[in-house]
Amino acid sequence: MNDTQQKPWMITLLLCFFLGCYGAHRFYTGHTKVGIIQLLTCGGLTLWMWYDLFMIVTGKFVDAQGRPLLKT
Repeated sequence: MNDTQQKPWMITLLLCFFLGCYGAHRFYTGHTKVGIIQLLTCGGLTLWMWYDLFMIVTGKFVDAQGRPLLKT
């Protein structure tokens, strides 16, 4: 998959759930700067991770280009 396509919702959700403390879902969706901050702060003491998880589940999380995640 190249950078011009939407990122799959399920992969982003799983990355956030299992590796959210490390910002893996942020790196995956192109939010590199925020991913580094989450990596250094353990997902904002996990609060930021839970917020992102909520945003992903409700369909409000977007990638770095502002595109919604692809639900299939």
